[in-house]
Amino acid sequence: MALLIKDKSEIKTANTFTSVNPATLELLGEIDVFNKERVDLRVSKAHDAFSIWSKIPLEERLIYISKARDYIMDNLDNLCELITKENGKPLVESISADILPVLDLMDYYIKNKNAIPSHENISLGKWSLLNKSSYIEYVPLGVIAIISPWNFPFSIPMGQIIQAIITGNTVVLKPSEHTPLIALEMANIFNKIGLPDGVFNVVTGLGETGSNLVSARVNKIVFTGSVATGKKIMAAAAQNLTPVVLELGGKDPMIVLKDVNMSNASSGAVWGAFTNSGQVCASVERMYVDESIADEFIYEVVRKTKKLRQGIGLDKNTDIGPMISLAQMNIVKDHVQDARDRGAKILTGGEQFNDLAGYFYKPTILTNVNHDFKIVSEETFGPVLPIMTFKSEEEVIKMANDSKYALTASIWTTDIERAKNMANQIEAGTVSINDCVSTFALCQTPWGGGKESGIGRTHGKFGIMEFVEPKHIHVDKNYNMKKFWWYGYDENRLDLMKQSLKLLFTNGGVTALPQLIKDLMKNKPL
Repeated sequence: MALLIKDKSEIKTANTFTSVNPATLELLGEIDVFNKERVDLRVSKAHDAFSIWSKIPLEERLIYISKARDYIMDNLDNLCELITKENGKPLVESISADILPVLDLMDYYIKNKNAIPSHENISLGKWSLLNKSSYIEYVPLGVIAIISPWNFPFSIPMGQIIQAIITGNTVVLKPSEHTPLIALEMANIFNKIGLPDGVFNVVTGLGETGSNLVSARVNKIVFTGSVATGKKIMAAAAQNLTPVVLELGGKDPMIVLKDVNMSNASSGAVWGAFTNSGQVCASVERMYVDESIADEFIYEVVRKTKKLRQGIGLDKNTDIGPMISLAQMNIVKDHVQDARDRGAKILTGGEQFNDLAGYFYKPTILTNVNHDFKIVSEETFGPVLPIMTFKSEEEVIKMANDSKYALTASIWTTDIERAKNMANQIEAGTVSINDCVSTFALCQTPWGGGKESGIGRTHGKFGIMEFVEPKHIHVDKNYNMKKFWWYGYDENRLDLMKQSLKLLFTNGGVTALPQLIKDLMKNKPL
C-alpha cells in the first residue's frame, strides 16, 4: 500500500521500507519514505488548508467527526484486522484499546461541544467598576506535527488528531515505521468522509522523516515515544521555539495492600502487566505486595499467568500476541538476564516463545529483585512483572516514588479513603485505585506525567487546551476619558495614586475617598 499523492508538485523517490506482521513475519506492504522536500510540501499544504479550516464553524467540523465515527463502525472488522496484523495484538485488544477509545472521544465531543474551548469571559473585579471588560478567545495554533508510536497505532494518534482538528488546526502525522499502514488507513478514513484536502496529512518513513518534520515550519509538536527520542525532539524544537507535548513512558508501580480483594486484584495485575504483550507505557512494570499476603497473592498471579494463551492475534482465543520487533524483544531478554545474573527467582516464563515464527516472549514473573536491577529501574516495555514486598505504608510510598518516571500508579485495597490519602503522596500523573492502565481510554481525563515521563497532557480539558492559544481581548468603553495613570506626572498625581491604594487595599479605605475626589479634580493627563 503506497500513500496516494494528490499534489503533483511532489517528486516521488524510490526509497521505501516495509511493514511486517510481527506474529508471522509476513510482509504486509512496501511504504514510501518521505524525504525533507516531501515533508516540507506536506507541511506547506497543511498551512494552506489551515487558513480555510480554522475559519469553519465548530458545528461543521464536528459533522466530519460524526461521519468518521460512522465510517469506523461500518468498517470495524477490516480496521481491527489491519491493527492486529500490523501491531500483533489480539483482536479483542484492537477493539478495546485502539477503536473504543477513539469512538468514545469522538462521541463525547459530538455531544459536548461546550467542552471544546472557544470563548471565556474574565471577571475583572474592581476594574469592572471603571467600565472595563476582558474575555479570552481560544484560537487554533496552526499546523500540529504528531509523531506517534506503534503500541497503540490507532488510538494514540487519532485522539490527538481529533482534538487538533476540532479546535481548528491542521495535522501532519508521522507514524511509527512499524505501523505505517494503519496511519495510511486513517488518511483513507478522512478522505472517504470528505475532510477538506490538507487538513490531515501523513508522512511515512524512518527516523530521518521524523527529524525533518520536527525541523519543519510547524506550530506545535506532539510526540509519544521513548525518553531518548523525546529529548532529541525537544532540543531540535528549541531551535524554532516550537512548543512540544511529550509522553515518554513509565515504570508504573502497583501497590497491593493486605485488605485487598485477592481474586480481583490478582486478575488486574495479570492483565495490567501483560496486555498488549506488556508494551504499554502504563503497564504494571513493578509490583509491591504487603508481605503478610505476599505468598498467597503471588501464587494467584503466577497461576493465572500460566493460563494465558500466547499466539497470533487473529486467533480469537489468543490472550497475548507478539512483541513488535526483535530489537524490543532483545531489551526484555537483557533485563531478564540481568535479573537472573543478580539472583532473581523466575516463577514463570523467562524465555522466548519459539512455537511461532514471530517475536514472542513468554509472560514472565520474577521475585528476589530490588531497585538496583534493570528490570525494576528501567522501562522494560515487555511481558515481564517483577514483584517485591513491603512492610509499611511509608516504605511502599518511598519505593513507588523511587523512579525517574512518573506516569501512572495503582493502589489496590478495600479501604478507599486510605488509598486516596496514599494517592496524594504518589508521584504520578494518574493514580488509579483498584484499576490500572485503562484510564487512557477515559476521554474526559488527562493523560501524561512528570519527571522523565514527559511534558504536557493529552486528552480531557488539559489535553485539548494544548491545541489552542488564549487570545486576551480587553475592552474599555470609556473612550472619552483619559486615564489617571497616563503622563502628566506631578505631586498631585503622586497623592492621587496613594489615595487610590488606600481606598482599594486597606481596611477602612473609604476614608480616603474625599481626598481622592479632590485629587481627581486636579488630575490633568497629557
